[in-house]
Amino acid sequence: MLLFRWILMLLLLAAGVSFAFYAGTGQQKYKRFGLVVLKWTLLAALGFFLVLAVERLAS
Repeated sequence: MLLFRWILMLLLLAAGVSFAFYAGTGQQKYKRFGLVVLKWTLLAALGFFLVLAVERLAS
């Protein structure tokens, strides 16, 4: 659980840094990378919390 939280926070930080690079340079590749990282991070987090919720309901 702790490991997942750290990975989640690091991925969100990577997306934030990518958006900061986009704001600083204006290069679209940073924006695209940030959006991809953010999308997959949020999907993974949603899946993780869905598993936790189903596990709690099942017990």
